[in-house]
Amino acid sequence: MKQQEILNHFRIEKEVLSVEKYGSGHINQTFLVTVKENKKYILQKINTSIFPNVEELMENILQVTSFLREEIVREGGDSERETMTVILTKEGNPYYTDEDGNAWRVYVFIEEAISYNQVERKEDFYQSGVAVGRFQALLTGFPAEKLHEIIPDFHNTAKRYQDFEKAVAKDCCQRAAKVEAEIAFVRAHKEEMSILGEMFKKGELPLRVTHNDTKLNNILIDVNTKKAICMIDLDTVMPGLSVYDFGDAIRFGANTAAEDEPDTEKVSLSLELYQAYLQGFLEGCDGRLTSKEMEMLPMGAKIMTLECGMRFLTDYLQGDTYFKVHREGHNLDRCRTQFALVEDMERKWNQMCDVDNIISLC
Repeated sequence: MKQQEILNHFRIEKEVLSVEKYGSGHINQTFLVTVKENKKYILQKINTSIFPNVEELMENILQVTSFLREEIVREGGDSERETMTVILTKEGNPYYTDEDGNAWRVYVFIEEAISYNQVERKEDFYQSGVAVGRFQALLTGFPAEKLHEIIPDFHNTAKRYQDFEKAVAKDCCQRAAKVEAEIAFVRAHKEEMSILGEMFKKGELPLRVTHNDTKLNNILIDVNTKKAICMIDLDTVMPGLSVYDFGDAIRFGANTAAEDEPDTEKVSLSLELYQAYLQGFLEGCDGRLTSKEMEMLPMGAKIMTLECGMRFLTDYLQGDTYFKVHREGHNLDRCRTQFALVEDMERKWNQMCDVDNIISLC
């Protein structure tokens, strides 16, 4: 079995008993590895089409996890559970390249932990907010500018809009005529695309280490205590804005429907879940956010939802080349869900922007 041959190149001392496909990620291929004495690892084949510079990718992950480990130990935590552990190759490298040019890496599997694809309990979403906020807090002292920009302009929403317009103009798959309403929706929100970027340029929002993929399924919850353990999937850790991480979590977790729900009538923003996450996030941040960051958290939720919908639409127009799709029109369903959520946020905007309430939660 090829995966077992790959594992021979890593510092795994015990005999490999099994390798099974694992998880539901969109980008990389993930396998659960079980070795003798029931110890487990995660083996991943990195998608080099999305992450062509694997060296910089893994350098980011090693920098961040090493810093986190030191901070966790300093606070008296368990560094083996509260951050990811990279297993090096026998040559001391954080990844292995096989004869076909594929890049592979191995992490320690964190036992007695679970992640959820959808919010099942309000408490779980609250705990995920704590985890993301704590990630921000622990990395406050890390110089974000030292990290590589793995995906250039990842949350440069204004640039994403330009890419969208190029995809519409090119219309390489002759799909634009089918999505005129969605195209019009994006264009109607053009002026909002640059709000966060302009605030950063003016120094109104500080540069921070951001995870950039804060969906609920990237948070591990302890199966016994039901408390958040840590964040996983660190591929998109980069310099960014705290409101990105907050906003991406809200657009995914506070939605009453699945991310790819075909029936947009089921889509709405749960204010109950929004407030639960907000409270957990601010608790985890432990006073590290500025007043302007707190004020802009609702806008972060709206812009990240809008941006994500626009990305799904752009990918649909370009022939579904980035996000994995499992059915015809899958990216279009995803796009419409995000736009329906934006519309509901706009209806509930005053409640989302209750600044006094936000500050009172700190």
